[in-house]
Amino acid sequence: MSGETREAVLAPAALDRLARVADLVPGLLVTDFGADDPAQRDGLQDAEVLFTGWGCPPLDPAALSTMPRLRAVIHAAGSVKHHITQDVWDRGIAVSTAATANAVPVAEYTVAAILFANKNILESARVYRRARSRVNLLERFPRIGNYRRTVGIVGASRIGRRVVELLRPYDLRVLVHDPYLDEADARVLGVERTGLDDLVAQSDVVSIHAPELPSTRHLFDARTLARMRDGATLVNTARGSLVDTDALVKELVPGRLNAVLDHTEPEVLPADSPLYDLPNVLLTPHIAGSQGGELHRLADSAVDELERYAHGLPFAHAVDPHTLHQQA
Repeated sequence: MSGETREAVLAPAALDRLARVADLVPGLLVTDFGADDPAQRDGLQDAEVLFTGWGCPPLDPAALSTMPRLRAVIHAAGSVKHHITQDVWDRGIAVSTAATANAVPVAEYTVAAILFANKNILESARVYRRARSRVNLLERFPRIGNYRRTVGIVGASRIGRRVVELLRPYDLRVLVHDPYLDEADARVLGVERTGLDDLVAQSDVVSIHAPELPSTRHLFDARTLARMRDGATLVNTARGSLVDTDALVKELVPGRLNAVLDHTEPEVLPADSPLYDLPNVLLTPHIAGSQGGELHRLADSAVDELERYAHGLPFAHAVDPHTLHQQA
């Protein structure tokens, strides 16, 4: 992992747990598997488990050749697609990820966004700030509220399912679109399965939780966005590539739609993008995922997996190479 990741994720308590459960070389931080460093070379030669994080280089044949005893990779972050190669699977190396732990804060952010969107928080705060006096809410906002509103979840992913779970206490109708979700699974989740067109046409808030794949690029294009209800809110905590930014801007500038965007394409918008200043847009800097103290949840999850491995138990959050292509 990168040095920045180590400092942020591996607090002293996590390092202590690691040292109790494994023979750890605490001073060895690998950022380049090809580095000409005798201490690194000796450490990798003996490594049975790699504890990885953001900034891990790809585990290609050259990297794997330095680790003949490697049997498992435990990733203290979400997606493993950037460093787990086919060569890892070909060697029969087990892989675990903390994606489930990382889903927690993203889902919490999403639920907050949904509840605030249905209460029309952005506009009501702006109206109050401008008026600086009592606002006639019944006259100005006759339809606000979360009672019996419809929420559309696009993607029954880890995060999408966690959002559904967190929404259960509220009086909301929840629709889900996911090509891999069948009726039986939808019943277990307690949601209505529907197509994307129907979902966006019926939902007061649409939240995106689908993976970034060639087939999902610009899933929300001009046609799909045009089908959304007037006044509806689009929440995107997935990847920016799932939304056609230009098409979204055309819907947001006149105020027909609202948006809560934690990811955009490009990820950092140009300085002159109208999305920074539109009153109907909440734009955040990729903050929904694990940040600050939440990073310690990732470390705890990863160390839990290492303990399971040390006791001969299967990973609780193993990555399945056969379904990895469907995931973020």
